[in-house]
Amino acid sequence: MALLITDECINCDVCEPECPNGAISQGVEIYVIDPRRCTECVGHFDTPQCVEVCPVECIRVDQNNKETREELQRKYARLSEE
Repeated sequence: MALLITDECINCDVCEPECPNGAISQGVEIYVIDPRRCTECVGHFDTPQCVEVCPVECIRVDQNNKETREELQRKYARLSEE
């Protein structure tokens, strides 16, 4: 499952540099996560790093982009080839 930043985001800038896949960027009003690049840090870390550093806990599972761990691993492999 990709992750999603909710409107509780305070634009503190700590999540973006932590994303090993470059999936996080500044949106119109808050930071956003590109579900095509988000692997929940599978392949890099044991836990999603953006969730670990978020001071307001506004990063949640994106119910519209459900993926299994195996699918996330395949996405990581594909992204690693780019």
